[in-house]
Amino acid sequence: MNLSSSRVINISDLRSIAERRVPKVVFDYLDGGADGEVTLHENCRAFQSVIFRPRQAVAFPEINLRTRLLGHELSLPFMLAPVGYSRMMHPGGEVVAARAAGIAGTGYILSTISGHKLENVKRATPGPAWYQLYLVGGREAAEGAIERARNAGFSALVITVDTAVAGMRERDPRNGMTQLLCGSAFSKIPFLPQILSRPGWLASFLLDGGMPDLENVVIPGQGPMPLLDVTASLGRSAVTWADLRWIRESWNGPIVVKGVLIGDDARRAVDEGAAAIVVSNHGARQLDHVSPTIRALPEIMAAVHGQTEVLMDGGVRRGSDIVKALCLGARAVLVGRAYAYGLAAAGQAGVTKAIEILRTDVERTMRLLGCGAVSELNGSYVEYPCEWERAAKA
Repeated sequence: MNLSSSRVINISDLRSIAERRVPKVVFDYLDGGADGEVTLHENCRAFQSVIFRPRQAVAFPEINLRTRLLGHELSLPFMLAPVGYSRMMHPGGEVVAARAAGIAGTGYILSTISGHKLENVKRATPGPAWYQLYLVGGREAAEGAIERARNAGFSALVITVDTAVAGMRERDPRNGMTQLLCGSAFSKIPFLPQILSRPGWLASFLLDGGMPDLENVVIPGQGPMPLLDVTASLGRSAVTWADLRWIRESWNGPIVVKGVLIGDDARRAVDEGAAAIVVSNHGARQLDHVSPTIRALPEIMAAVHGQTEVLMDGGVRRGSDIVKALCLGARAVLVGRAYAYGLAAAGQAGVTKAIEILRTDVERTMRLLGCGAVSELNGSYVEYPCEWERAAKA
């Protein structure tokens, strides 16, 4: 795959290559959001409401992009977010994404809904790795995954709290996602043209053995959970605040609460001992018509009063988006689709390209902004709508 600088300039270019390489069902799973996809578009559009206030006539020999997150020194102010079914996008999936993150000097978060064993993913990266825990499979399966993650060297546990049920991602049933993952050969027939139109992807998918079971959700007495069971299991395994207590008994490291959009939940997460909070609407894949995450960020920052580290994800496509989130108080940003487009386009090389695009964007933005270090970014470098501030003070 040609990823030359003349052909791939931004994340949108990687998205276009991914769309051409993988079947529609796979691309739309990665690209789509819940219901009418209002929040999906607002996550990106809301960044346009944040305006830079640059300092002029300053220059720096180098820009310090390093940040410290849960005790780890990162070379970049962003990490790779958990993306489920990554192995469907490319056979290397989570392993090559984690490796690319580690080589770049940043961290990787592994989704429970992954096709590679967590031990293999951790071995692939020289950087920090966190494990995102869903309770699919029940408490015993979750406790088993927690023990494996601890033994493998994962340094933090990410608890996603916004998945009481799976959101309605309307593109998926239209494209036959269920049939692709676990349907019979007969049920796949109506969707075969889109699969056969991507022979390169199909060959790699079949050589990889098709879609594997969930190697990190091992049900006692039964083995790894089949993909067929995931959606139904989500409805029976919603995370509550009470669950954080027994999870903490099983995990003695930092716990990150992901999926917070309002100040009350942020304060509750602090009370429950969260070492960090991720302001997130799940990439607009759960409840539609919620706040875009950059808009919710000031409210969360005001609610926690510096008592915990705050991260943000959602809608990040450019390095300038990352800089805006840092100016509004985020310690670091999680990127999901931005690197997953690269993964779907060209495997590890595509993830590396996505990271490099964002790194270069961040550095260039900071030079033009007149700021020499990530640690020096603050609200004086931006202005944003006054109603965001009112929400933060409510």
